[in-house]
Amino acid sequence: MSVIRQDDFINSIADALQFISYYHPIDFVKAVHEAYQREENPAAKDAMAQILINSRMCAEGKRPICQDTGIVTVFLKVGMNVQWDAKMNVTDMVNEGVRRAYLNPDNVLRASILADPAGKRQNTKDNTPAVIHYEIVEGDEVEVHVAAKGGGSENKSKMAMLNPSDSIVDWIVKTVPTMGAGWCPPGMLGIGIGGTAEKAAVMAKESLMDPIDIHEIRERGPQNRVEELRLEIMDKVNALGIGAQGLGGLTTVLDIKIKDYPTHAASLPVCMIPNCAATRHAHFTLDGSGPAVLTPPSLEDWPEVTFEVGSNTRRVNLDEVTPEEVATWQVGETVLLNGKMLTGRDAAHKKMIEMLNNGEDLPVDLKGRFIYYVGPVDPVRDEVVGPAGPTTSTRMDKFTRQILETTGLLGMIGKSERGPVAIDAIRDSKAVYLMAVGGAAYLVSKAIVGAKVLAFPELGMEAIYEFEVKDMPVTVAVDVKGESVHNTGPAKWKDIIAHQKA
Repeated sequence: MSVIRQDDFINSIADALQFISYYHPIDFVKAVHEAYQREENPAAKDAMAQILINSRMCAEGKRPICQDTGIVTVFLKVGMNVQWDAKMNVTDMVNEGVRRAYLNPDNVLRASILADPAGKRQNTKDNTPAVIHYEIVEGDEVEVHVAAKGGGSENKSKMAMLNPSDSIVDWIVKTVPTMGAGWCPPGMLGIGIGGTAEKAAVMAKESLMDPIDIHEIRERGPQNRVEELRLEIMDKVNALGIGAQGLGGLTTVLDIKIKDYPTHAASLPVCMIPNCAATRHAHFTLDGSGPAVLTPPSLEDWPEVTFEVGSNTRRVNLDEVTPEEVATWQVGETVLLNGKMLTGRDAAHKKMIEMLNNGEDLPVDLKGRFIYYVGPVDPVRDEVVGPAGPTTSTRMDKFTRQILETTGLLGMIGKSERGPVAIDAIRDSKAVYLMAVGGAAYLVSKAIVGAKVLAFPELGMEAIYEFEVKDMPVTVAVDVKGESVHNTGPAKWKDIIAHQKA
């Protein structure tokens, strides 16, 4: 029998969440580096370079890998012989650990959890409550898997109740392209097969806690049907040519994880949950001897990678840029942004649309300006702003036409692709959409040399800021003619991969 003390448990949860906010699992770093070395598409290679550079910077600076520091998910396996020396219940202890982690003044983590999700959607201010899964097992230890999952990848989860005769592989290959690039590939796909609908979803999420090991299976050969499926799915998904950040390329997924469970004879539940380039999870065991000790990786474990500014790059002064200049920008071109930009995402766009519909003047003049879809982490110490990577742009698609046509906004910056409605509006208004790399939030923040709130301060991280930037790297993703790199890039690389295999 072991006795788990309340403070040991709470502090272990808090320490683990801080740890995973700035340390990537080293197996993930190595897998991205291997994909980076193999990659033949320069745009995708540059995106992975930024992810790797950002990862090392976060490990050195102990600041978040991504501005979306995630919703916390905890898997607990509690031994039947465990006793607790605690005044709080286990759920409250987990949430106290989350609270301490996210309010840590040395590394403030962004609070993203909203209570009353179908109503007022009010921020809980400390990222609680966590999502907790319990299992009672034999033994006298408590095994803990803790993860922080960003909304961009979580939102791309897919679920299907297939017929028993249907092909799981065919469903996955058909479904992955519908997820777009908002889940920030390259990453992993967690797949749950069997049980019931909710069991499949939990298994898919839990599978993402496992280390990347598909290269070992490939070397020794698969030993069961699940391993055969993993290899088959990985090869067929990568053959889609989606690539890093959806720009087209050889690597879309780094590993496929599968957990299965017996199911009803009439059923075949399947759930697929992607893990993004900000993969964050840790595993520890408590046996009553004290809090968990997580060993930091060595900085030598990170590869030396540089982001090169190539010949297909132009520097732009946002304070002076004109529509005529923007019209010369080409899809896939790298642009280094300088000068002042605005920020605004879901809540700010909703308020602006309401004001426009009511005939009110906006608090900020958008004419000729660029707006960055971002919700930054609060700064600490001498930072201008905390990690400030882009959020998924498609969430702003429904606002795009009205904003462009009524305000004269010239450009938008965000993560991943735009949908047909937004692309049509961009083309009609002769505007432009630029893509920043998801998973490089701390690196992006270093290009921000000034930041102040201009409007809607009550929205917190969703307020409208004015950022001053210096050489912030972005890619022209949709040009004034409505051409999208997220359409042309994957199509091109799917064809290249097919010819390489022929």
